[in-house]
Amino acid sequence: MGARGPAVLDDALTHYYDRVQTALHRVAESRRADARKDFSPGPLLTPPTDRFRAYVSVSGLAATEAGEHHGVRLTLLDLMRNPGTRTTKTMASLVIVARAAHHVRETGERLMLLTPSSANKATALRDAVLRAVDHGLVTRDGLRVACVVPEESAHKVWRSRLSDDPELRRRNPVLVHAGSGAAVKALAGEAAGDAAARIRHLTGVRVWHTLDLDNYRAADTVRAYFEDEYLPPRDGRVRWHSHAVSSAFGLLGHHLGTRLLAREKIGSGAARPSPGYLLVQHLATPDMVLGLHRDGGLPAYGLDRGSGLFTQAANPRFPAAADDPSESIDPTFYTKTPATAPAMSEIVRTQGGGGLVVSRHECLARYARVRALVAPAGIQLPSDPARLREWSLVMAVTGTLLAVERGLVEADEVVVHGSGSYTADDFAPLPAAALRSVGSVTDVADALHAAAAAR
Repeated sequence: MGARGPAVLDDALTHYYDRVQTALHRVAESRRADARKDFSPGPLLTPPTDRFRAYVSVSGLAATEAGEHHGVRLTLLDLMRNPGTRTTKTMASLVIVARAAHHVRETGERLMLLTPSSANKATALRDAVLRAVDHGLVTRDGLRVACVVPEESAHKVWRSRLSDDPELRRRNPVLVHAGSGAAVKALAGEAAGDAAARIRHLTGVRVWHTLDLDNYRAADTVRAYFEDEYLPPRDGRVRWHSHAVSSAFGLLGHHLGTRLLAREKIGSGAARPSPGYLLVQHLATPDMVLGLHRDGGLPAYGLDRGSGLFTQAANPRFPAAADDPSESIDPTFYTKTPATAPAMSEIVRTQGGGGLVVSRHECLARYARVRALVAPAGIQLPSDPARLREWSLVMAVTGTLLAVERGLVEADEVVVHGSGSYTADDFAPLPAAALRSVGSVTDVADALHAAAAAR
């Protein structure tokens, strides 16, 4: 096949420091035009000192060619190289915390990050805060993080010294809510208002609600920079990018990176064609695919009594067979009607691409094929899929294979974004002592005040 890989970049945030800083300024300009935005630190990162380089040393990327499938060339983009998280949330979390650390050092104001999360964002922000403390970018008093997670996915948040050290545990709470992901987002959003203002008045600690897309797009531009430098498309070939998505923050960041690169290359003749995007979702939250392909909504499934599966043959963008027509493969993907859907749909309609929904049955049926496909990239999926705790990578690869097989890919090559994969053997869940149940915004506010007041 004439493979070019693998291509590896161990520290993307140092390598692309100036470009990420430019992206942060670009995003900040759009924030200034929107007076409704909540507090956010300025767009400056911590200076690129040796401490900073050590802090972001886990911001690696790699690309490995993975053969052809029905004539379409596949490449795996590995965004999971931080052993402390095994997900792409590392990149944005490192940038968020570096901005927070710079704000603390420049103003003397202490900060507490606040985020709702299905688990991976919480793990990544907690990992970044601990790294910032350990590498001397900020003190444990200067920066804290509070996470609000749904009860159904709390077992996916990784244990670390942030939970085992009693002082760090008091400053960095994980709050568990029995409701849905939407309820968790609402609780965190409400607590970031009047309750956060009271906490700042009483303790001097400012709360930064970090969920906003703007806090993620600039960091995820590194995907486009890496692609341009290490994985340039062959002349004349159409390229799509495939991603298992909940709100598609990562693809929106990649898109921003391609736009900034195009501006850099104006007049040079080096501009590249805009790529298409393939969005992969599951049946529990298929809203981005439904919004992109307005062709009648979810197909009607009927029970096949011979197999015990629910089946349909009307729409190739939805599973042909599923254990349950509303199943959740992974609670990571919990966002319904994401606010990012219109923007992502417009990009896909303009540049090309599409969407596909996969079922657990389809993922398991192709599991051995997926396992073999990702192995040359150094990614070892367990022989027993029951050991998986994060299904993003398996969903993305399965969705790509199915889309190609069903004739839904109008591209010569697809870059599959490996955004998350870990097993029960890669981490320990948080101990019970590190979890605090919350049922209302008052509970969240009380927990945040206690964490801000902890010394």
